Amino acid sequence: MPILEPLNPPIRDWRGLRVWLVGASTGIGAALARNLAARGGRLAISARDEERLVALAADCPGSLALPMDVTRGVVEFARVRDEMLAAWGGIDVVILNAGTYRPMRAWELEPEAVRATLDVNLLGVIDGATSVVPTLLAQQRGALAIVGSVAAYRGLPQAAAYGPSKAALVNFAESLYLDLAPRGVAVHLVSPGFVATRLTAQNRFAMPALMQPEDAAAEIVAGFARGDFETHFPRRFTWPMKLLRALPYRLYFALVRRVIGR
Repeated sequence: MPILEPLNPPIRDWRGLRVWLVGASTGIGAALARNLAARGGRLAISARDEERLVALAADCPGSLALPMDVTRGVVEFARVRDEMLAAWGGIDVVILNAGTYRPMRAWELEPEAVRATLDVNLLGVIDGATSVVPTLLAQQRGALAIVGSVAAYRGLPQAAAYGPSKAALVNFAESLYLDLAPRGVAVHLVSPGFVATRLTAQNRFAMPALMQPEDAAAEIVAGFARGDFETHFPRRFTWPMKLLRALPYRLYFALVRRVIGR
């Protein structure tokens, strides 16, 4: 493949595409649902909060509200997948966006809280992929998108549980791409910076380049249109974060300590 060609088939026209969006009730997920519905996508939206989900479905005409809890594993994903397949007969795009966040320093680690983070952010994505990959392979087409975070790039203060859960997704998405792309299934990784949601509202520090969910949704759609493997935003924040990955530990740790003041 020539190096300048898109890594995935670009998606520019969403009209009629059957999209399963998991983690849709608030924040980026809700904004993305509204964006795709406005573009003519046929949406199946899933989340734990059934009340919010039903309200969102009213804003997205023709969408299917399919409540689910990603922590219940592959059986739960299979149940909702089968409901959607019964209604539509196939899937074009799956977006795994469910996530949770709790600020946690090293001295605040609690096993139950760490496991809860991993259950949603990592195992919830792996279970979701496990449930849809056979369908996408049988179709020999379709796209699977995983929403991660810039926090995956390097270790950060207050991210002792969240950061590792997102870092694992980068490796997982890369592995999926290498296996699935040659078989006609696109794989996308979405790496947002700070987005104003109920989760980031827990932060007690100034969040650089803070975005609104609607702007984040627009960036994700633009990434699909370019056929990107990774869509990261906002670039003025994410490119410096990428460059930090190249620093040796001595310089990286010293720089982070200077920035946070301790």
